[in-house]
Amino acid sequence: MVGMPSTAPTPADHPADRADALVGPILAWYDENARDLPWRDPSASAWSVLVSEFMLQQTPVVRVLPVHAVWLERWPTPAALASESSGEAVRAWGRLGYPRRALRLHAAATAIVADHAGVVPDSYDALLALPGIGDYTAAAVASFAYRQRHVVLDTNVRRVLGRAVSGVEFPARSVTRAERDVAAALLPEDPPTAATWSVAVMELGALVCTADRPRCDACPVVSACAWHTAGRPAYDGPPRPVQTYAGTDRQCRGRLLAVLRDSPGSVPKERLDLAWNLPEQRERCLASLVADRLVVRLDPTDTTNDGGPRYALP
Repeated sequence: MVGMPSTAPTPADHPADRADALVGPILAWYDENARDLPWRDPSASAWSVLVSEFMLQQTPVVRVLPVHAVWLERWPTPAALASESSGEAVRAWGRLGYPRRALRLHAAATAIVADHAGVVPDSYDALLALPGIGDYTAAAVASFAYRQRHVVLDTNVRRVLGRAVSGVEFPARSVTRAERDVAAALLPEDPPTAATWSVAVMELGALVCTADRPRCDACPVVSACAWHTAGRPAYDGPPRPVQTYAGTDRQCRGRLLAVLRDSPGSVPKERLDLAWNLPEQRERCLASLVADRLVVRLDPTDTTNDGGPRYALP
């Protein structure tokens, strides 16, 4: 049962006490409750970790697991992926969604081969310089693959720290300096422990401190949580975006890509027309796929006898 707001000091009032109240219990909880995921195995390569980070962006673990396994079997190294066309990366991406991630991962693999002798770099700066990699992914790979000490702020971590330390149900839309300061203050000094802490907080957010139905009764730090102590006040910030899928351009693009993924070569425009029954939206989405370099339009004289346009993966 949620208690009434309290005026007693919370861990947020004293940084040292805050760390003592949060770090140890969350690490102990993770030790008992961590999911057995292939990219967390001690034998997992840095490439496996990098692939998982690309795939896990906006995609649940349960959907990533089978694709990650197939991907690593086919392309166990960056060089193996870089040796094939970007279109094959898009094909193998399947229905994970947001297929531009496949192009970015292929571009990152190509850069790793060209600039790092095929080895995923171990420095944050070198990772950040790779195509398609931002602050979060660079910090995550350096931490989880190479056991380094970096602030790793994904959606789950931000939500856990926002509730436990700042007493807010949901964090701001973009990462703030205050969030970084809080995360940095909690980060253990020992690099391997810091890396474990980062993934532990992430796991707590994924399994317990969830966005919609947080299981406070199962939380190892509920007694130290500023949000729970305050009575779990409702979010009062700007409206949170509600993701929809049915009927959107995302769904239309996915249908068009599915036709191309399931075809070994190019397909005539007429086959793509059958994938979506709203012509204006279909044409807009097809044009956007071409602009994003997820699809290529072939000259009719090069590929067909009927003179119609044909399309293929890159």
